[in-house]
Formats: sequence, structure tokens, C-alpha cells
Amino acid sequence: MKPIRLIAFMISLCFILSACTNEQDSVDTATKPSSSEAVTSTETSSETNSNIPERLQEPIDIAVIMQMSIGTFSSQYIAGVKEQAERFGGNVQIYNAENDLSKMATFVETAISQKVDAILIDHGRADALQAPIEKALEQGIAVVAFDNDLSLDGVTVIDQDDYSLAWKTLKTLAEDLNGEGEIVTIWVGGYAPMERRHVIYDAFFERYPNIKEVAKFGTASANTALDTQAQMEAILKKYPNEGDIDAVFATWDEFAKGATRAIKQAGRDEIKVYGIDLSDEDLELIQEPNSPWVATTATDPKEVGKVQVRFAYQKLAGEETPNIYSLEPHLVKRSSLPEEPIKMADLHQYVSSWGESEVAVSPWMDTLEKKENQDGSNDD
Repeated sequence: MKPIRLIAFMISLCFILSACTNEQDSVDTATKPSSSEAVTSTETSSETNSNIPERLQEPIDIAVIMQMSIGTFSSQYIAGVKEQAERFGGNVQIYNAENDLSKMATFVETAISQKVDAILIDHGRADALQAPIEKALEQGIAVVAFDNDLSLDGVTVIDQDDYSLAWKTLKTLAEDLNGEGEIVTIWVGGYAPMERRHVIYDAFFERYPNIKEVAKFGTASANTALDTQAQMEAILKKYPNEGDIDAVFATWDEFAKGATRAIKQAGRDEIKVYGIDLSDEDLELIQEPNSPWVATTATDPKEVGKVQVRFAYQKLAGEETPNIYSLEPHLVKRSSLPEEPIKMADLHQYVSSWGESEVAVSPWMDTLEKKENQDGSNDD
């Protein structure tokens, strides 16, 4: 009987070992991807990257060269540039020429020597920048300018449609005055957008001959709003009576801020301010109780920066881009805003089409953003 018991024990042991082996195989299969699944995942990642233009497979370097960086419009413009570049995985370096055109040209040369992939120009003039920009183009660097008078093949120049900016504001002013009144204008020459706005200003008086200019001034400085406030205070003393001044046309939001503060402090509530450009700080001032700043025409400064970056990426991708492009400005009236304070991010609720630009968008940009998000999560 002992041999029979031994045989029975051996058979039972075989069954037990077989069951354990099958269970282990089941666990391994559930927790480890098959070789075919790993290959598929690699192929998907490779296919995704292949949709991104070759030159953009790696992060690019962008130099932003600004004539000056004054006020919240400039800060929100910079924020837009950085936000869009970050979504694409790009690197941004800001150069502020502090209103020195020769320094702007030097910064372009510096960017070329650093072998950047793209140069974004903010303001400036062609007579100072054309030569170094031509050199940048020869080096294969993408160049996109904002509010500049450059006219070079290969350079896209975007603006806020300064003619529309000025006309929408001036037309609103004229309608509110019923076509008749005395106005103060704050303007400064020497800047491409200001020169374009002045073309419309000249035409405005032909359209509304019963509106008269009683004073005109303006300077651009490191403290433009404060300087404007002091200058406006002097104008108010020169014209102290109600009816001497009906409205102020400010061709820049820094001008509008200074004029608004001077008028409020003087208690001259009968004088209304009509401006150009808009920022969070401007909105706060417009929404203050009894604010004299009643209307402004603007584009979203963050969107300006984003569009400029996207045009640069399209150029590096080898896509066709326009030589000129004007963003559509919008009239923002104080009467259209809610009583509670809002930010620029909320403005689309009260101004139709605000911040909804789909300019310079290519299908592969979504893929590039997803790749950057994936790479960022992998780094974590």
C-alpha cells in the first residue's frame, strides 16, 4: 500500500504546482503590457510628433525687443507673449530699449548673435531697425513686428488698426457732443501708431466742423500718466469755466489715465474723457463712481502678444504669413459695463467678440501644446 500512497501524493503535488503557475501567469499578464501594446504606444507618440513641423520639434528661443515698456498695456502684452510661448514650450527673453531707437537696433544685433529662432518687435521705427532686421532675415530668423512701419518681405507687421481705433473713439465723442463742442487732445508724434491715429484726427474735423480744438499736448516718458496729469491740471486752470472744455480725446491709455485723475481731482465732472487702449488698471479707473472716462477703443493686449507669437511659429513652420495684419478693435463704453468691478478676462461678457481672435492658428499647434503638456508631466 505504501507505493500506492506515494503515487497519489505525487499526483496531488503536480496539480497544486500547476495551479500556482497558472495563477502567476495570470498576474503577470494583467500587470505588464504586452510587447505589441508597447510598440503601439511608441508608434502613437512618434506619429503625434511627426505632425509637428521639423523646426519646432525642439523648443525655440524668442527675443522680444520693445521700444519701451510703460504702463499696464505693455505688461499685459508681455504676459500674452509669455503665455503663448510657454504653451508651445518656447523660451522668451525681453529687451526694453527705454525709448531709445539706437538701443533697439543694438538689441536686434544681440539677438542675432545669440542665434535666436524668432524676433518680435514692439513699436520702433523702420529707419532705425531695417538694416539689422534684414540681417536677421538673412540668418533665417523669423521676424514679426507690432505697431511698426517696417515694410520688408518676410516680416509680418501687425497692428490694432489704428485708423479704426481713432475713428470709433472720435465718432463716439462727436455723437455724445451732438456734433458741437470744445475739446482737448492729448497726442505725441514720433510713433507709427500715433501718426496713423493723427491721420484720422485731421479727417475728424472735416466731418465735424463745429467741434473745435482748444488745446493739444502730450509727451511720452517713464511717468507718462503722472506727467499728463500735471499738464492737464494746468489746462484746467487755463480754462476754468464750465463749457470751456467739453471733452478730452486721449490717443493712449496712459494719457487717458492722467487726464481722468486731473479732472476728478478738480471736480470738473462736466468734462468727459474718450481714450484708446485698455488694461485692467484702466478698467478699474473707468468703473469708478462718476468717472469722467466714458469710452475707449481697444484690442486685448494679451491677445496681441499671443497672435505675434503664433505668426512667428507659423513662419518657422514654413507656412505663408501675411505682410500686414490688423486686429479688430472694439469700442468699450462705461455705460455697457456692470456696476461691480471686472477684469479684462471678464470683458467678453459685455463686449461682443472681445478676446475671441482665432488669428494665426494652425492645426499642428494643438498637437504642439499637447506634446508640451505631456513632456512637462513626464518631467514631474
